[in-house]
Amino acid sequence: MTAASLERRDFIARTTKGAASAVVASIAGTAASILPVDALAASSAAVPAYLGASPQTQPPLPFAENALEPVISARTIGLHYGKHHRAYFENLSKLVPGTPFAGQTLETIIVKTYGDTQHEDIFNNAGQAWNHNFYWKSMSPTPTQPSEKLQAAILRDFGSLDNLHEQLVKVSASQFGSGWGWLVVENGKLSVMKTSNANVPFTSGKAPLLTVDVWEHAYYLDYQNRRPDYLKGLTAKLINWDFASANYDKVA
Repeated sequence: MTAASLERRDFIARTTKGAASAVVASIAGTAASILPVDALAASSAAVPAYLGASPQTQPPLPFAENALEPVISARTIGLHYGKHHRAYFENLSKLVPGTPFAGQTLETIIVKTYGDTQHEDIFNNAGQAWNHNFYWKSMSPTPTQPSEKLQAAILRDFGSLDNLHEQLVKVSASQFGSGWGWLVVENGKLSVMKTSNANVPFTSGKAPLLTVDVWEHAYYLDYQNRRPDYLKGLTAKLINWDFASANYDKVA
């Protein structure tokens, strides 16, 4: 082999080794973003302290089935709570016996199974059970207003309560397929976001204050495909600002 060939071979080896080292360093530096599945699920992730503890049993509705009319009908609430929501708890009762999640709170199950493909069914049912618990509390049949503390944050981050309503409707309505719209706090700032299927904000470090359900079973009997109309009615008349304000006090 000529001297030139040897020099070229050594250059390629050094370059390849350097590139590989850079890739390894990049992976190590961003492990949290590229290992969101089994590795993180198996880590020592803890449940955020503000969330409380939800048992694997369906709580009662905080209002009568017809209390949200005319925005949401008693027929929709009865089907939604009595069939869909109940099914998630019934599924959990079949999935968790004999697993490390037996007897655990919904919050713990969600955190520990997030991104874990081996326990995807458990995550989905626990997430949906928890999301619905949160959804019912996010609505009130009687008018409420944000606390002074939360109102000040809304004015700071959205400009007005009407702007917050508008953004929550827009973001939630834009969710492709099934999912949820949320008012959240991250790094002290309010924002709205959406999640798909059973996902929740707190697995990505955001603290939820309230949620709106944009799965079709939440509105289709009353609004058919007019998702924005459902969301406009809900945000204008049903948001439980007492609940959102209490949640804000825990994280602000």
